[in-house]
Amino acid sequence: MPRSLRWQKHKEFAVPFMTNEGEEEMIQIAILGYGTVGSGVAEVFRTNQELIDRRAGVPVRVKYVLDLRDFPGDPVEEVLTHDFQDILQDPEVKVVAEVMGGLKPAYDFTKQCLESGKSVCTSNTELVAAHGPELMRIAQEHHVNYLYEASCGGGIPIIRALNEALTADEIDEISGILNGTTNYILTEMTENGADFEAVLKEAQELGYAERNPEADIEGHDAQRKIAILSSIAFGKTVHYEDVHTEGITKITPVDIAYAKKLKMQIRLLASGYRSEGKYYAIVAPFLVEKKHPLYSVNGVFNAIFVKGNMLGDAMFYGSGAGKLPTASAVAADVIEAVKSEGKTLYSGWGEGKIGLSSLDTLNRRFFVRIPADRAEAAKEVFGEQIRLFDVEEAPDEKGFLTEVLTEKEFEEKASALGDVISRLRVNM
Repeated sequence: MPRSLRWQKHKEFAVPFMTNEGEEEMIQIAILGYGTVGSGVAEVFRTNQELIDRRAGVPVRVKYVLDLRDFPGDPVEEVLTHDFQDILQDPEVKVVAEVMGGLKPAYDFTKQCLESGKSVCTSNTELVAAHGPELMRIAQEHHVNYLYEASCGGGIPIIRALNEALTADEIDEISGILNGTTNYILTEMTENGADFEAVLKEAQELGYAERNPEADIEGHDAQRKIAILSSIAFGKTVHYEDVHTEGITKITPVDIAYAKKLKMQIRLLASGYRSEGKYYAIVAPFLVEKKHPLYSVNGVFNAIFVKGNMLGDAMFYGSGAGKLPTASAVAADVIEAVKSEGKTLYSGWGEGKIGLSSLDTLNRRFFVRIPADRAEAAKEVFGEQIRLFDVEEAPDEKGFLTEVLTEKEFEEKASALGDVISRLRVNM
């Protein structure tokens, strides 16, 4: 069947491009990848087609979906292609949604699309963190857009807020919970008393965690996201490899028990901030106090705090994992790209590099677990004022909160004490 006729067969995906004089203009788009997010993007366009057309100001239709696999019985069959050149060589395709993930071939495909005058919208955190400034420069040179709202915070519109609503503010800090998978795991461990491995398996079964969950549980996903957000907030590139990163794999039910006794929650926090002309970034598990708004952010939800010199504190909250929240953000970027055809949107992210300072001088409190027989030694090292306590889950241990110390001071004291079982930072 000729391709031009195939578009008429499945109206929920695509219709012929209207070019006759007097007929309504139509924008054709393509989706690279038909996995979890890609199928979600297609679903968003099928379900909300009328709304999308109205907000874009012109009918928007999916003309191609690229994937190596076949999908018998799926409506995507009518627009499915296995050849990227079908998309690249088609002048009717104005916007491409890249939802493949990874660096290869996503980087090459994205670059070629931008160079051929097609805007690209992506959920690919890894690609944006590694090549974002370069791809935005290429987009600007060709008067198109590289948009990446879905790469940070799932469906939370944080990037648009930074690039549009908060452009009059100097951002001093951006921090929060940026990974829905790890937040779900920590929530389940807290509420149901399960151990890490059991909850991880459950998260995989529910589709919240990948088959290979390393990027989430080791903190690499949050590391890339805070690098992206810090780059936008501070105006130059924060290289994600420079961000101090710790995951949640060492968190145990005993840690959860201590947190409950302290009336705190353990959360994987990602933070970027500046102080006295220096820049810092960290991803690590933190104890969060009950009075802090992040304390109540549970399950797959994310929350992002922004501190501006004029605005003060603002919080953005929403679903940070799952097919449709991420797909919704991609679709919103597609609409934005359609509305902005012919011009490149503002981005505060520049190509110059920000050098991150050592965490050694940062002040915070720490929670420390030690063998019970080291209690007196702990008081000698950390001071008589520390209050030692225990939990039923670990009768041979003691735990305590330190006074405010620099990271360097804590490491020196911990080294002098020895026998530290574990430590957690406290969010202040």
